[in-house]
Amino acid sequence: MIDVPRRADALVSELMAKPWGSVSPSVYETGRLVTIAPWLVGHRERVAYLLAEQNGDGSWGAPDGYGLVPTLSATEALLSAAAGWDGGDRQALESAARAGLDAARRLLGEPPELPDTPAIELIVPHLLALLAEHGVTGTLPLPPGMDGRRLGQIRQLLRSGIEPPQKVMHVLEVAGSAAVRAGGVRPTSIGTIGASPAATAACMDALPPDAADSARRHLEAVAKRYGGPVPVGLPITVFERGWVLSWLARAGVPVEVPPEMLADLRAAVGPDGTSAGAGLPPDADTTSVALYALALLGMPCEPESLKAFDTGTHFCTWQGEDGFSVSVNAHVLDAFGQYVRARPAAAGTYRPLMARVARWLAGRQGRDGSWTDRWHASPFYATLSCVLALGEFGGPEHAGAIRAAREWLMATQRADGSWGRWAGMPEESAYAVQALLLGGPEPDERCVEAARRGYAFLTRVVDLSDYPPLWHDKDLYTPLAIVKAAVLAALHAAEPYLQRRI
Repeated sequence: MIDVPRRADALVSELMAKPWGSVSPSVYETGRLVTIAPWLVGHRERVAYLLAEQNGDGSWGAPDGYGLVPTLSATEALLSAAAGWDGGDRQALESAARAGLDAARRLLGEPPELPDTPAIELIVPHLLALLAEHGVTGTLPLPPGMDGRRLGQIRQLLRSGIEPPQKVMHVLEVAGSAAVRAGGVRPTSIGTIGASPAATAACMDALPPDAADSARRHLEAVAKRYGGPVPVGLPITVFERGWVLSWLARAGVPVEVPPEMLADLRAAVGPDGTSAGAGLPPDADTTSVALYALALLGMPCEPESLKAFDTGTHFCTWQGEDGFSVSVNAHVLDAFGQYVRARPAAAGTYRPLMARVARWLAGRQGRDGSWTDRWHASPFYATLSCVLALGEFGGPEHAGAIRAAREWLMATQRADGSWGRWAGMPEESAYAVQALLLGGPEPDERCVEAARRGYAFLTRVVDLSDYPPLWHDKDLYTPLAIVKAAVLAALHAAEPYLQRRI
């Protein structure tokens, strides 16, 4: 049997040792640094990373429209690198770029419905314009419904000297040098702009000397940590700690949480909530999970700050959000519910909000019993989030929604015991096992048997350290410590059922 507590303690210790977080490298972000910052340490390693990550069909990234952004970014980056390459392998760069252009033409020629990833309506027009500067014209049209007007508005806003919304800072690389210089953008105290290496690099020429030095040191630290490639977002300190502690504590994993980690998490939650990390705006998702983790671990904190995200029908991720997220609202329900459990006198304030959020979540369940979400490519993540929240804090009237979700989970299990959108994966299998066993009514024997098969799969892959990216940012990424915690939580949740007779 896997020693889950020992592994969980080691994981939490790693959070303290790497406070910026553990995030997979990004093809999109690495491609932008190849073009924007060829002077930065690790340039050749970034180019080599792009070459190594190219798919056999010339594209980069995942199926179902997820490949468009990384393919455009990597292709443009290789064209930029080849133009100034002084090595003998320039032909390899040009060949890979040609294959990337062919893949981009295919993706744009018969475009699937594009995923709802952040700033895609800004990134794609920007990258197509850059490719046009390389002489690539005519055969790379904008996707249907995407016209570049929003990109123009962002650039005009910056040129006017008005400070942009904080969420725009994460994607400032699309603004162009003239707009950035006029925007008066400054890095945070750790040197990042928008928690984005690409945005930080794009602003370097516009910064005063001291700020530029701080930004350069930050970029060098990130590039050296990853050996050249860079992640799409760093730091993710609060996001990572909130999710890891929540997964582990909710599943009952006995783990020693350093008091200073809890104190830091508490200090991060202010009147406006908290952000995933330095350089990002406060959001309801990170705020909710931090509040839930604190309450679960004996440090309940009044969730009043979440009311700023209440639209009257649901809770937005941040003010001005396009669309909505079911996982955010599930986490809001968790935060309110766990606080009321710890502070019963607050029930009169928060139970009406809890009931409204629960009804809203139940109303967005798919006919097959699953949920989907804008912050994750896999329905297993959204389904787990809703099952846990409704099961613990939604009341008995939502038991039917949980049963329907579990029926869907049993119907989608693969022959090897795994689950996954594109293939059987540890992360998605961990979500499925938890949803079958935790939250809501006691699992029936069919749920237990499916979870036992999932447990067997997870024991075979528990030592993996690399997980395919499924989380939404400018392209897909993996928050590695969070996924490890989800796997450990699933293993621990299943252990009590392993000896049950079926």
